[in-house]
Amino acid sequence: MTLKLCGFAVSNYYNKLKIQLLEKGVAFEEELVWVGPSNPAVYERSPMGKVPFLETPQGIISESAVCAEYIEDTYPDHPLLPKDHFLAAKNRELIQYLELHIELVARELYPQAFFGGQVSDGTKERVRKSLAKGVAGLSKLVKFSPYIAGDQFTLADCSAIVHLPIAVMACKSVLGEDLFAALPIKEYGKQMAERASVQKVNADRKVNAELMASKNKPA
Repeated sequence: MTLKLCGFAVSNYYNKLKIQLLEKGVAFEEELVWVGPSNPAVYERSPMGKVPFLETPQGIISESAVCAEYIEDTYPDHPLLPKDHFLAAKNRELIQYLELHIELVARELYPQAFFGGQVSDGTKERVRKSLAKGVAGLSKLVKFSPYIAGDQFTLADCSAIVHLPIAVMACKSVLGEDLFAALPIKEYGKQMAERASVQKVNADRKVNAELMASKNKPA
């Protein structure tokens, strides 16, 4: 059985795993799986009804961080984590900062930034403070030399590539300022966009976004 990546290509967490698989040269299939009331069956495969999840020969694994670790352990060729245990831990630390202190915080702005909703002034102020703190912490860990953790493309780049641009866009759109301005995210993004894996992911995301828009369009 071929490894199967399940979810949809608009999800940044789905794309994190997809970049990892492409960079490592792992053979895999994709299965389009929507979430929400229209697909209650997803709970039978993913306990929280979330994507992405992996369908493996042994069974299903959910949560993107766990999936990423499974991929690294199961497919050791072209490793995306340093062999040195401390450096590997620092890479995981950076991913945690990106996902817990940046993406998860900025996500509260997404309804207004991307889906036509509104975010309360109280939420905006809370996010502004938390995000500023998160960016300050992240700034102490990132290298951008030229990759986010140093001179090698790593698992941290798989996360940074998909999370940082969205967080920046949401921040600028809803808060009216770029809390990430001190970081060379634009230049980093341009460089990463030259990679074949990222080009593939971006092209597929565009197609999936159009499909999602059509799916959600009122009859």
